[in-house]
Amino acid sequence: MVKMKKLAGALLVTAALTAGCANSGGSSGDKGSAGGNSVASGPIKIGVIVPLSGPAGPNGKDVLAAIQAEVDIVNQAGGVMGRQVEVLSEDDKSTPASGVTAANDLVSKGVSVVMGGWNSPVTLAIQPVLVRAGVLNITTIPQAANILGGADPDAVRLNAGNAVGGYVAGQFIVKKLNGHKVGLLLENDAYGNDAGTYVTKALQDLGATVATTQKFEYTDTDFRIPLSNLAGANPDVVFSADAAESSGMPALVTQYGQSGLKATHFAGLGTVSPNVVKLAGGSAVNGLYSADLYFPEAPPFNSYDANKKFITAFQKVSNGNLPDKYAALGAESVMVWAQAAKNAKSLDRHAVATAIQGNSFHSTVLGDVSFTKDGQMKSPIYPFEVVNGQIKVLDEVSVPDQVWSGK
Repeated sequence: MVKMKKLAGALLVTAALTAGCANSGGSSGDKGSAGGNSVASGPIKIGVIVPLSGPAGPNGKDVLAAIQAEVDIVNQAGGVMGRQVEVLSEDDKSTPASGVTAANDLVSKGVSVVMGGWNSPVTLAIQPVLVRAGVLNITTIPQAANILGGADPDAVRLNAGNAVGGYVAGQFIVKKLNGHKVGLLLENDAYGNDAGTYVTKALQDLGATVATTQKFEYTDTDFRIPLSNLAGANPDVVFSADAAESSGMPALVTQYGQSGLKATHFAGLGTVSPNVVKLAGGSAVNGLYSADLYFPEAPPFNSYDANKKFITAFQKVSNGNLPDKYAALGAESVMVWAQAAKNAKSLDRHAVATAIQGNSFHSTVLGDVSFTKDGQMKSPIYPFEVVNGQIKVLDEVSVPDQVWSGK
């Protein structure tokens, strides 16, 4: 009988421990959040999945530095719900397979949230992994439409999606550049093909036509053949979508200038940063147009206290460099997540997502922002032109709510 009682007690202890392991959010303060941290008094672990090697490696390192800089600011202000925040990072190498491995590694380390990945194919690959693990994903950069409303019901995205990018491009190309015959130069993947779909719709809605569509691979740096094919179609304007900021995009805009193409070049939203202009030779790409949602030293961003604090923190870890849009979105992901977790009083993925979706956040790095009910962040979009080797910000293009919702 004594042995039976001891066995029963052991089984009860084992059951209790097993239950605790199944709820990897472990602490009562986390409201049973899967993927959270099991000790309420310990650090909250956040995961970052970005390319730390390969064509986009330099960009990924900047985003990681920006996230760490903003986490330092959060920790200096007392952390999240009285706990410090710890950053764990993984290299997705800009490939879906590496992204899945990175996601599984971070889940095994008990992260509460993952910021990333870098491109659309990687993000679409890691979504099912994080959903199964009960870990919230805040997508910072990728633009493919099916990131929202697809595999992840709690998806949150900060960068403007291809629906917005296509709308802004169409409006500016037709109404400002007088483009009616447009050539498309697209990265042949989820991002580029999606961008092409939305810009085509926007152009056709305004009475413009697509003269030709040329495609290339994400790793390509030689664009002479597609540029020659574009020239043969004699377009008024060329729209490009190339997400390889440190390699493909500088090569593309440089070769575009050397190609003799007379058509004005409008690059997809978020694909032209100051670094692209610098790598492409500055004034050598004068007349290049694009659009984006963050310019660190331009109005109104230079008046935002949160942005000024972030820039100071980022420059300390980046040899004095200014953050670009990608870095700013990394910092924004930390600010939004931290505030939402505080508002929800939980690290649970659904509770935090609910505190983001359909809500507004004030005094962030990007100023006052709001989210659609589907989790898409809304912020002003500004076209710009490269003039004398510098980015000249133009008037905002107003984007209707239905476009922000991907319709």
